[in-house]
Amino acid sequence: MLRIGPGLDRINPLDAGPWRQVLDRVDERTGAVVRAAVTDRRLNMLVALSTLVRRGPVTSDETTVLAAALRYLAERETDTPPVLSDVLRVIRDAPAEVRAVTLWQEDGDVPRFREDVAGLHRTLLALLHGPLGTTFEGQTTTPIRLDTPAVCVDISSIDDTDELRTAATLLSTWSYGFAQVEAAHLMADLGLAPARTFFTVLDELWRALRVGHGLVDRADGLTRLNRQKGTGTAFITHSLADLEALPTAHDRAKARGFAERSAVLMIGPCSEQELDAVSRVRPLSQAERREVLSWSAPPSWTAAEGSGTVGRGNFLIKVGSRPGIPVHLEPTETEMRLGNTDFRWTMT
Repeated sequence: MLRIGPGLDRINPLDAGPWRQVLDRVDERTGAVVRAAVTDRRLNMLVALSTLVRRGPVTSDETTVLAAALRYLAERETDTPPVLSDVLRVIRDAPAEVRAVTLWQEDGDVPRFREDVAGLHRTLLALLHGPLGTTFEGQTTTPIRLDTPAVCVDISSIDDTDELRTAATLLSTWSYGFAQVEAAHLMADLGLAPARTFFTVLDELWRALRVGHGLVDRADGLTRLNRQKGTGTAFITHSLADLEALPTAHDRAKARGFAERSAVLMIGPCSEQELDAVSRVRPLSQAERREVLSWSAPPSWTAAEGSGTVGRGNFLIKVGSRPGIPVHLEPTETEMRLGNTDFRWTMT
């Protein structure tokens, strides 16, 4: 288990898993492809964190400079992955390989280069020394083990009002987890590890998307694993209305795509309005709507007494246009203990 929060575990957002273990086993061309994939994932993560800190988008010129800095670090990387301060150092040092992607390529152009990237410099300083620095600067303290049956990332220690740290933690852990999955598949292809399939659960999706403009694109880029990569993905949010609360029409359309592309929908207790939104993604029959609505309120004034949360464990499994399958999930004692969010009601 990874426990993320002030003073707890740290995640290096540039940690791409054990990808370097494969470089000595592949030819030069394949190695170049692996490096490029690692750089793309790191770039997407770094742009996402920068967008969060700025509360605004990163420009195309800044993204190009970040990509050049990450390529520069990857080409010189040892068994220890770079950290955020390494990116800041490279941009501050302005090596020729990084300036080559800008207009300031001559040695005498270094002052102009630094002037152009001043905004990016300030953003990286805010990442390092602002509220996110203690969580994301430095090497990962609890690496994910690929031979473990399950990994849980606990963010309960992050205050509910700390939207910035919550969104950054979710995006970083998703990126780190998917990087591990890709590295595991690559190692299996080379005979360095057993072949495995994976299932990833992205809980609290809405908390990562609604913090800033453009984060839908970042999450979309981080999570595009498909059947060819032997990985199933579950997106969990409280309501489709959460996706409609995003700041721009572009973000809202992209967020709806998460639901539209899902092969299977599991619908819990909903209101009429929520089912209207679900119906725009996956048509529901009147019988299916009545079934789901029946879970939202107790059948009488006293029925819920002592029986826990109304509707808990009830879901309608909807696959394409096939009739929905209502199911009830009964949590085990261990699940009740670990996932009990009502425990304070029973303390007195």
